[in-house]
Amino acid sequence: MYGTAVYSGKRETMMPPRAGTARALPPWAPALQQAMAGHPGEAIVWHGSLAGYTTFKVGGRAEAIVFPRGRDELSGLVRRLHELAVPWVILGRGSNVVIADEGLRGVVIVLGREFAAIELLEDAGDSVLVRVEAGCSLVKLVNWAVERGYAGLEFAAGIPGSVGGAIVMNAGAWQREMKDVLERVGIMDSRGVIAASDIDAMRFAYRTWGAEQGSIALEGFVRLTKDTPARLREICSDYRQRRRQRQPQNMASGGSFFKNPPGGRTAGQLIDQAGLKGRTVGGAMVSPVHANFIVNTGNATAGDIIELMGIVQQAVQERYGIILEPEVKILGRP
Repeated sequence: MYGTAVYSGKRETMMPPRAGTARALPPWAPALQQAMAGHPGEAIVWHGSLAGYTTFKVGGRAEAIVFPRGRDELSGLVRRLHELAVPWVILGRGSNVVIADEGLRGVVIVLGREFAAIELLEDAGDSVLVRVEAGCSLVKLVNWAVERGYAGLEFAAGIPGSVGGAIVMNAGAWQREMKDVLERVGIMDSRGVIAASDIDAMRFAYRTWGAEQGSIALEGFVRLTKDTPARLREICSDYRQRRRQRQPQNMASGGSFFKNPPGGRTAGQLIDQAGLKGRTVGGAMVSPVHANFIVNTGNATAGDIIELMGIVQQAVQERYGIILEPEVKILGRP
């Protein structure tokens, strides 16, 4: 998974850098420090814990956590890491991610508020074109659009995470997906080169954007139609209420854990019918509310979550002959 963009999460404000521990720095540390030398304040956290940067609240330490200030700095950082052959991964808001207890080698790049702009580019009368940066939360984008009477993103009401994560995962609900509103995507490749790609030239599919390994979604350009704010608020309120009724609340999780397999029955239905609701491993539990959610009851480790994932996969495969594919990304798995 290294050299891959991973976004998302439920925080509206990115957590400040956490202090690391007094361990020996990796051999590439001076080169990384030089690459970030122009950054004011604390740009690098050495051997910092990653648990606070994910919605599961689990995970070990990274050799380095870096907080770039903008796309130029990000481009230079990615280019330098490529030259040094240092593995890296990007986190936006940390949902749909389980980071192994053993932590991650290399660099974790966190996209914060410097990557969260929303800009109206074009008003075509009956529609608008909006540019939104990858670090912006999906919640913020939906609210921004609704208050201006821009329709098309209502399906995303209540979906946690960042816009970048929503693009990379082709997030969706209620028979709609991100690809349905995107016109093009700004992409940075694994060497730090930035380009834009029209949606028709990309390989979007169920829960994937189909980009090359190591690509980073920098921004999305979404085409929205016009409606009344009052009507859009009503639709979004209904979707959020349905989510609250059907999904676990106030427990750490990564959202839907498995992709829905082909064939009609959802992953949640298969897990439920296999009798796995409430099944636990350590502090990890298959939610009694929705079987396609694994939750942290308070003291789970990444190992607990990964072990429970395997139990669920084995039970469903033995009963139905179906292999459930995780929607959640496992990073640093041994």
